[in-house]
Formats: sequence, structure tokens, C-alpha cells
Amino acid sequence: MSKTGAQHEIIDAMWYSLSAGGKRIRPALVLEFCHVCGGNLKNALPAACALEMVHTFSLIHDDLPCMDDDDLRRRKPSCHKAYGEAMALLAGDALLNIAYETICHGEGLSAETKLALISELSAAVGVNGMIGGQVIDTCCEEAPSENSLLEMYSMKTGALLKAACRMGCTAAGADREKTEQAGLYAEKLGLAFQIIDDILDITGDEKLLGKPIGSDAAEGKQTYASLMGIERSRKMASELTDEALGILDSFENSSFLRELTIYLLKRNY
Repeated sequence: MSKTGAQHEIIDAMWYSLSAGGKRIRPALVLEFCHVCGGNLKNALPAACALEMVHTFSLIHDDLPCMDDDDLRRRKPSCHKAYGEAMALLAGDALLNIAYETICHGEGLSAETKLALISELSAAVGVNGMIGGQVIDTCCEEAPSENSLLEMYSMKTGALLKAACRMGCTAAGADREKTEQAGLYAEKLGLAFQIIDDILDITGDEKLLGKPIGSDAAEGKQTYASLMGIERSRKMASELTDEALGILDSFENSSFLRELTIYLLKRNY
């Protein structure tokens, strides 16, 4: 991206959020599933980068005053605090678009594979995926049930994680069975991940998390942890993690994925 001309500020805002750190779970999943399916990691890099760009776009927009109105992200002022609301909105939009451009320009991938990757990512981001889950989270007026919360989590958090795993398989040229198993693993992982996030919003250390805690309660949002309690939530996350680990039995050389899965259950930020 060229930083010449009037658009230099939006490029700075995009890079500000994209380079702020984080766990990089989604790109790691893309690369690892490509690896365990015997693929060339270079072929998976465009998809891995695209996933992180899309995730960063979602965080920028989530933090906006019209959404969660959070002032901190990854121990830094949120994008809209650093660059203003208008520029943050545009930076998120630009990251979403450049994600698809990155896949299109990927070397070593056939046109058919690129199309499959873009299709997978588009579906995960859209109204039946991440954005749809955010809409439910934002507009739901009725007190949610356990099942409705889990359904929302599968869209808001799980869809992008599922896309990451499946895109890694696609980049490796894996068969349908492997790709389906990767998606099933991600469904379990995504639910466990969000439940742990809920717990950390109640019990976590703000300095470790790099963002305010207690924001869900302050906004009157019902989460799995607030609805079911901390103990039951931890048990549910543990059970989902065990199920995810069981699915990994169908993949060879999955030691890193196993370690990552367990780490995400036990994390404190």
C-alpha cells in the first residue's frame, strides 16, 4: 500500500490496529491445517493474512461508540480514539476489502482455489456468520437462553475460526472429509473460546487482557458466564475442548494444534 497522497492517514490507521499484537490464532490455524494436510505453507499465507485483516476489521468496528464503545484494545487506545470515528470506520472497511485482494494476488494458488477461499471467507463474515452474530448480540432485546447464546457465539466468534481451519485445508488441496473435520473442530473450539472470553470479562486482569473488564455487565449484556455461572461455564468449555481434541485424532502431526487448543482453554488473557 502506498502512503503517498491523501489516503496516508487511513493506511496509518489500518496498520495501527493490524500491528497492535494479539494472539494471531486465526492465521495460525490456517497455516497449521495446511501443514497437517500436507500442503505448502507459502500457498496458505495469503489466506492467513486475509483472516487476520478481517479479524482486525471486526475489532475496530466492535470498539466504535455505536457498538461496544471501548476505549482500549490490546493495551492501546482503540482505533477510533487514536484516529477518530470516521477514520476508524473507513480503516475497518479498507481492511475487509484488502483481505480479498490479498487472496487474489496470492502466488502458487489456482484461480479455482482462490475462488474457494474467497467464498469461504465471505460466508464466514456475512449475515449468516460474524456480522450476523454481531447483529444478534447488538439487537437482542429478550433475555437469551443457553442455546441461543451458543448459536450466536457460533456465528460471532466461531464462523471466522471455522473459516480459518477450512481455508487451511483448501490451500493444501485437502479432500472434503478432512475439510469437514477441520470445520467441526473449529465449531467446538470457537464455542469454548468465547465462553472463556466471557469468564475473563468477569474474572480477568485488565492489564493482561489489554482491554476493560466488566464491559458486558456494564452494558447489561447477558453472556454464557453470567447466565450459567463461572463453574458451569468452565465445565462446558472443558467439555468442548475435549471434543475438539478428539476430532484432531483424524489428523497426523497435530501436536501443535493440540497444544494450542489446551492453551486457549487455560489462558488468562
